[in-house]
Amino acid sequence: MQLRLHTANSDNVPHMRRRLLMTVTLVTVAAGCGGEDRRVNEPRPAPLVNLTAAVQDDVIRVSPSTVGAGQIVLVISNQSGQPQRVTFKTDELGGSRGGRTASSPVIPARSTGRLTIDAREGRYSVSVADDAIRAAPVFVGPPRKSGQNQVLLP
Repeated sequence: MQLRLHTANSDNVPHMRRRLLMTVTLVTVAAGCGGEDRRVNEPRPAPLVNLTAAVQDDVIRVSPSTVGAGQIVLVISNQSGQPQRVTFKTDELGGSRGGRTASSPVIPARSTGRLTIDAREGRYSVSVADDAIRAAPVFVGPPRKSGQNQVLLP
């Protein structure tokens, strides 16, 4: 009994490689074709600003009390003896636009919480429902600059 080994025809191998190369090239060129609209590179929003607020038994303290317009994260420490819901709202009477208001969930006594709001230019107050605790004023100035081309931003 005699066994014969069949090997690939050496003339056929370059033809197969050429066909594969042409197929890969065609697929690559087709994938590169897209719409003719150029992508507009919109600037990134301004980086977040963190404000801290301490709710004490008689007053609320906020630092810093002046920031630029944009998204603000208020980190709240409830140092009072009672659970508190903190409200960040516009403090303008008769303004040309409707006010902005955001409230935190109830923050247990001696605990922390946070509140996020997209604040536009104007005067705001940080308050709680308890009238014995004096509200803190916050001034929001012109919009902050874009975070474009700033590395290591969230």
